[in-house]
Formats: sequence, C-alpha cells, structure tokens
Amino acid sequence: MSRNTIFLTCSILLNLLLFHSWYFHGQWEQSWTKSATAEAEFVASISCSGHGRAFLDGSILDGKPVCECNACYGGPHCSVFLPECIADADSGDPMFLEPFWLKHAASSTIVVPGWHRMSYEFNDDSLISKELDAQIRKLHAVIGNAVTDGRFIIFGVGATQLLHAAVHALSTTNHPSSPSRVVASTPYYPIYKEQTEFFNSEDYKFEGDTSLCNNNSGYKGNFIELVTSPNNPDGQLKKAVLQGPSAKTIHDFAYYWPHYTPIPALADENLMIFTLSKLTGHGGSRFGWAIIKDEAVHQRMLTYMNLSTYGVARETQLRVLKLLKVAVENEGKEMFKFGYQTMRNRWRKLSKTMSLSKRFSIQELETQFCSFSEKVRGATPAYAWLKCEREEDKDCNAVLHSVNITGRHGSLFGAESRFVRLSLVKSDDDFDLLLKRMGTLVSQENNNDGINKIMTHTDEFIGTK
Repeated sequence: MSRNTIFLTCSILLNLLLFHSWYFHGQWEQSWTKSATAEAEFVASISCSGHGRAFLDGSILDGKPVCECNACYGGPHCSVFLPECIADADSGDPMFLEPFWLKHAASSTIVVPGWHRMSYEFNDDSLISKELDAQIRKLHAVIGNAVTDGRFIIFGVGATQLLHAAVHALSTTNHPSSPSRVVASTPYYPIYKEQTEFFNSEDYKFEGDTSLCNNNSGYKGNFIELVTSPNNPDGQLKKAVLQGPSAKTIHDFAYYWPHYTPIPALADENLMIFTLSKLTGHGGSRFGWAIIKDEAVHQRMLTYMNLSTYGVARETQLRVLKLLKVAVENEGKEMFKFGYQTMRNRWRKLSKTMSLSKRFSIQELETQFCSFSEKVRGATPAYAWLKCEREEDKDCNAVLHSVNITGRHGSLFGAESRFVRLSLVKSDDDFDLLLKRMGTLVSQENNNDGINKIMTHTDEFIGTK
C-alpha cells in the first residue's frame, strides 16, 4: 500500500471520527446552555399570582428567587391587594407591553456566555453592531416612520444621553458671551430643562418656551429647538416653530410608533432621536439611537458618546438586536397590533369615564390616515393631559391626591398647575386602579344615580381587556 493511500485512508477515518463525535456528542459539548436555560425557566415558572414577577437577579429567600410585586399588591405570591395604596400614574414605565413578551418568550430569549464580546470594540474598531444598525434601518422601513437611507446612526444609553449629545453637537462653541438658547414649546418634556440646566455649560442654556423667543425680536443668537412628536405630555403631533439659519432642531420621536399615533408620513428631519423603551417597553435596557443627516454633527455626537460612556454595552446591543427581530416579524403586524389595541382600549375607557365629568377634561386628538395600518385611525396616546376645570382647583395634582392618585405636576412641563400628566403605559394593574380611582373622583360630582352609573361603567371597562 502506497504512502498516499495510507494517508488518504487515515484522513477519511479521522474525519469520520470527528463527524461521529460531533453528531452523537454535540449535545454534551453544548451542555453549558442547558443549565442557563433550566435556571431561567425555573425562575419564570414561579407563580406571582399575575401581579408580579420573579427574576434571575432578584432577592433570594430559602434558595429561591422571591416575587417582586406590582404596586398595590403584596404577600409572598403578590396575591394580597393593598386597598389604601397610591395609584401611581406619574412614571412613564412602559410595562403595558410585558404580556406580549411573555407570549414570545422563546423567540425573544438570548443566552450570553461569559466570553461574549469582551473587547472594548467590534472587529472593525467601532462601538456599534453593524447587524443592529441594519436591523434598525429595516425596522423604520417596515413601519414607514423615518428615512434612514444616506443617514448616520449612532447608539446611546437611552434617549436621555442622546438628547444631551445632540444639544452639545448643535451648540455654539467658544462663545461664552452668546451661548445657544435651548427652547421647547409648552408643554414640554421636563428633562429638556432639567438636563440642560444640570450640565450648566457655557455653550448653551435653557431659555424656556419657544413662542416667547419667536415673538420677541430682542432675542438674538443661535437657537436649538427641541420638538417632541407626538408630544409628551399631550400626544399632539408637533413641528418646529423656529426657522432660519440661526435655528437648529432636534426631533424627539420617542412616541412616533403605531402604539401611540397614526403614522401620517416618513419623518425626514436633520436630527431624529428614538428610544427602545417606548418601542418595545424595555426601559431598563437603556438604549436609544439617533438618525443624523449632517456628517459634522454626527462626528460631534460620536465624540461626546465616546468620551462619556465609550459606547453602549455589547450585551445590550445583542438583546436589542433580538428584540427588534421579533418586532419586525410578519412586517411588524403582531407587536404593533398588540401595542395599538392595548393603548386604544385604555384611551377609550378613560375617555368614557372623563366624558361624564364637567370638573375634568383631557386632550382631544385628531384622527388621521396611518400609512402603516393603511386606514384612518385616532391617536392612542401614552399619557392623558388632564385639566382641572374648576377655578378653585388650581393644584390639580392635590385634587387627585384626595383619592390616592398621583400624576406628574403640570408645572414641570412649563404649564399651569391645573394640568396633570397621567401615565397610561404602565401595567394592567396600574391602569385598572387608576381608572377605578378616576371613576370615584368623577362620581363625586353627581347624585347617587350618577354615582351608580359611573361605577357600573368603570367596573365594566376594567373587566374588558
């Protein structure tokens, strides 16, 4: 037998051996995933009565993770309702999407090994996953809410970080005597004022309501206008007020998704900011992205991000990639249908309750054609912008406190104190309690017949999911 024949025979035998090992023992080689899966499924199986959740990183009691209860529920299994608790409608924590992700546990789950992307950078020396960049572009193409072709995309630790990076990038530099004036139309998202004042930069300062600057010819210099559309807190679709070479605009599109609003057209602005929290509900992942036209602005924002946090955690980018793949499945119809129907039902229930009141009112929103759903539909806002109509009810939040409701004070949004923002994006437990307490408050205006009618309406609404 020749050397070549012997070599070929040995090579074939070796390959057969390797194939046999891979085919029959592959499961054993990958057994490290089994323990992680078993641990996650064990925690997921812990019963919290539908009013809470146990987590892998939660507190441990007797060697077992304990339930973390929703507000107004207690006990070892979250089965005890706490009737005197506060109905918290202050936070914009988007837990209304949790049922969707519970249903899609298998398709949205990832396993992160200890060796996953330990380096500071990706192989191309960047801080951004190219796959996630592509997935974000696909998402916007599917929904039809923003132009991404020919644009730069950068990632941030939530929209909050990106907003300040954008203000920094657009501000006038090296001119301490004439800093850029940051403005927003009332009512505006409080973080615009709070963040700008907190950083106390010589390059920019918060000036207040846009209309004051627009109507005052005495205001000179450069302006940075922050435009939220749909607006937080009132859900109105907004456009920039200031025009001209001295005006620059940051468009905050956190809520420009079919959950909350009709999508009338593709947004095609110079600087647009989006956040994962209001898209998928994963506020705790702290992820947002900016879509930018101008390369110089992109570079300034990139420098800011690099010097502040040096990018977004690789584990976060991996999780977001997985979530967005689920979000665009079947052209996005399942997740966005769930989100829209949930918010529509909540808005209808609250609107019906408020229609029985003369003491309180909430914002009116127009119906529009939605290019995503291909039909005319109404807005389904993330928040109710509640107004106390009585002259004596100057502090509307204090009125709500009388029935154990807390909202976000209107003055924080640059508005009057007779306004309060009520969050509609929290868990079903939170919304149901808010609706019941608002029914109680509205009933105080009426006689006994009216009280019975209102409470019957409210109980029917709570029972309808």
